[in-house]
Amino acid sequence: MPTIRLDIAYDGTGFHGYARQPGVRTVQGELEAALAPFVSPLETVVAGRTDRGVHASGQVVSFVASGDLDLDRIRRSLNRRLGPEIAVLRAAHAPDGFHARFSATGRAYRYRILDREAPDPFVARTTLHVPTRLDVDAMDRGVAAFVGEHDYASFCRNRDGKVTVREVRWAGWRRTGDIVELSIAASSFCHQMVRSIVALSLEIGRGRVGVEEVPRIIDARDRAEAKGAARPHGLTLVGVGYPGEELRPPAWIAQR
Repeated sequence: MPTIRLDIAYDGTGFHGYARQPGVRTVQGELEAALAPFVSPLETVVAGRTDRGVHASGQVVSFVASGDLDLDRIRRSLNRRLGPEIAVLRAAHAPDGFHARFSATGRAYRYRILDREAPDPFVARTTLHVPTRLDVDAMDRGVAAFVGEHDYASFCRNRDGKVTVREVRWAGWRRTGDIVELSIAASSFCHQMVRSIVALSLEIGRGRVGVEEVPRIIDARDRAEAKGAARPHGLTLVGVGYPGEELRPPAWIAQR
């Protein structure tokens, strides 16, 4: 039976995360309800299960389907039903054995902050507002320590028995006007890892934690050493890598 791949984007504001949960509205629940008239039985898998309020511009979903599906018709139908909160950017047949989660070789995220006194209602759903100016150069130096393979227990929500070693491929902060943006990619991320890195970066940007403290906090492998987790709405899953479709850093990091 053929495997179908959907590349999707969504505004996570109105959802209790990606994964289906009883009694609440989720991205997976809405997507599967819209797919049900075309595919039965249906079981979808996703590259990265985002938390409540987290967004995606490059999420990948796959499922196995019997029969000959008109994928263009399905894509149009899904967008009519799910838009504008959820958008199906692409629907295509995937190679044999493709699995949105287990075939993935990496994930990339972006976190955006508006650091000015006045909020901006036009970016408020996808950008954290901080009313004081941040030291972005210090934040950028701080996240350099995360690149490479480390045990990220200090930055992961505690889950008994879960491995917390990860390989971060790139990480960097930059400023564009009043918007401060983190780009980060890894083979995979443990729960709340990116948001915890952002929380520590904010403390560095405010001058409350020195850049030189970051290696010690990583090595401590102690959740109490980090600074909690930043709010979810500034976080977006922007890309998933696969064999032959490897992730590439944005130009402003690649040119360093």
